[in-house]
Amino acid sequence: MRRRRVLSYPVSTVTDMSVSACNALTARWAASAPAPVFAAAGVYPLLALLASVADGPARAELLRVAPTPLTLPVRGALGIWTRDRIPLTLEWASRSDPRLTGDQAVDGPLLDAWAATHTGGLVPAMPVTVGPDTGLVLASALTVVTGWPQPFSDGVMRPLSGPWAGRRLASLHRRTTDLGALRVAAGRLTLLTVTGSDDIDVVLCAGEGVPGDVLSSAVGALASAEPAAGADVTGPGVVAAEVDADDDVPELVVKVPRFTASATHDLLATPDVFGLAAAATVGTFPGISPVDLRVDGARQQAVAAFSAEGFRAAAVTATEMVPVAFRPPRARKLRLTATFDRPFGYLAVHRPTGLVLVAGWITDPEPARAR
Repeated sequence: MRRRRVLSYPVSTVTDMSVSACNALTARWAASAPAPVFAAAGVYPLLALLASVADGPARAELLRVAPTPLTLPVRGALGIWTRDRIPLTLEWASRSDPRLTGDQAVDGPLLDAWAATHTGGLVPAMPVTVGPDTGLVLASALTVVTGWPQPFSDGVMRPLSGPWAGRRLASLHRRTTDLGALRVAAGRLTLLTVTGSDDIDVVLCAGEGVPGDVLSSAVGALASAEPAAGADVTGPGVVAAEVDADDDVPELVVKVPRFTASATHDLLATPDVFGLAAAATVGTFPGISPVDLRVDGARQQAVAAFSAEGFRAAAVTATEMVPVAFRPPRARKLRLTATFDRPFGYLAVHRPTGLVLVAGWITDPEPARAR
């Protein structure tokens, strides 16, 4: 049985350029097709990787979207699977393991198990389906888990107006003296930062207008919106009032519905957003293989949950690549493969004399180091 090789993203500082480029992708994606949950940070590493091995128009388009690599500061992994009939460059041959068979009954469970393992079961299946034409699959997994140092209390919300009017919603409530967590941009956009553990915050945003515009504007306002202060503050969902109390310390009351969300995204439905238009038509990717490849499928499965205790989210993004035109082999050759996958012996021999210096029989080899 082949050993599964997974490249994990190390936890380290990301560059300002990578953050800006990835956030710009988030804003464009939000503006074009807002959804209950999506993760541009799960797509970006794949786009940057493809840009590094692409050529021609595909490279130019991908570099405009993902000009620099991005190292995720959260749990993440990269998986690469290829078919034996696709010749690979030396670098990619060393990365790819195990091989795809072209049989969905075999390959499907393999890929699904990878998705489940690297998201803690939050995403149980790979978002792409491979088949006999699939030459290569690239996948990234991203998982965000954080807890609230100050938990919320469970409650009930009954909106009096708006789309949710008359509904009885499970809600979360919290009181805090940290008024700086609330920010309003130009009176039209409300941002509330919920501080989590492990350097993870969740920013809730509300605004008037088209959802995609609100969400993309929130991405742009993350670094510029000023903290709300004073009784005259106004913003969507914000009410300022003087009330009777036992002390004069200002407080911030937060009310938000509990939510769970899931979504599947076809990235090739809007290929220009992700720089995949040329990659999906003409290719090519000489850094992967001398055979011309194109992206035949690119999808993401994402989930998220906001509860009284914390926030959990995960996304698996996968691209499926196929040969642009199948080229039959030009020759046949003998290939011998020797695999020592059961107890075996060894001899250390002095070459000039043929003297056996050391010998042994291996029954318990070392386990692989955890990645």
